[in-house]
Amino acid sequence: MTKHIPNFLTLLNVLSGCIATVFAAYNQLEYAALFVFVGVLFDFLDGFAARMLKAYSELGLQLDSLADMVTSGLVPGMIMFQLLRMATSEGWTEPHLVNFDGSLGSWLPFAGFILTMASAYRLAKFNIDTEQTDSFIGLPTPANALFVIALPLILLNQNNEVLSAMIHNPWFLIGVVLVNSWLMNARIPLFSLKFKTWGFAGNEIRYIFLALCLVGLLTMKFMAIPAIIVLYVLLSLVGNAMRKS
Repeated sequence: MTKHIPNFLTLLNVLSGCIATVFAAYNQLEYAALFVFVGVLFDFLDGFAARMLKAYSELGLQLDSLADMVTSGLVPGMIMFQLLRMATSEGWTEPHLVNFDGSLGSWLPFAGFILTMASAYRLAKFNIDTEQTDSFIGLPTPANALFVIALPLILLNQNNEVLSAMIHNPWFLIGVVLVNSWLMNARIPLFSLKFKTWGFAGNEIRYIFLALCLVGLLTMKFMAIPAIIVLYVLLSLVGNAMRKS
């Protein structure tokens, strides 16, 4: 019976992604972001449960990637579509209306789905890659999802004119799409948060990262989330350089 617990948690990730998809389609991006976060939490818990229960299976591996494709692949693309739609119009438009007239501005929001394409490619590679057991190569799709969902949360909840102007700029958003799509598929080793032991030795970079995350979230709120993803990449690069030296 216990061997089914990780897969059940993965299916809850799928459910969270489905709910987030509905909210993203109706431009209710705060709720979409909430259910992406819930899905990412289930994504962490299913792996944790599999390690604790030693309930590994090929089915679990495939199911995990399928769940991530919904929660951390499709939904970020939809959220970016809505952000680009807002940035190329006068504001939040009716969710059921797509103002398509053939111009560049009406095509541009669909570029958000480049994130979905890049996520699909990364997840397919991950399933056949034997190198990504204790670490990642390229930005994990949940990390990209967290980065993207933070953008509407910042826009809607934090009164920061500079950041609001950036998020309202379609070319900044396109830059996020292109950079994050590249990072997800780049051959850059990134550390994982999988703890084999709870001691500080051997887990220094993980504990430092978690401590900085906590400080950032307490002081910067939603603005901390993109900063945390950038910090994650930078700490990984520093760790890579230190291992090579």
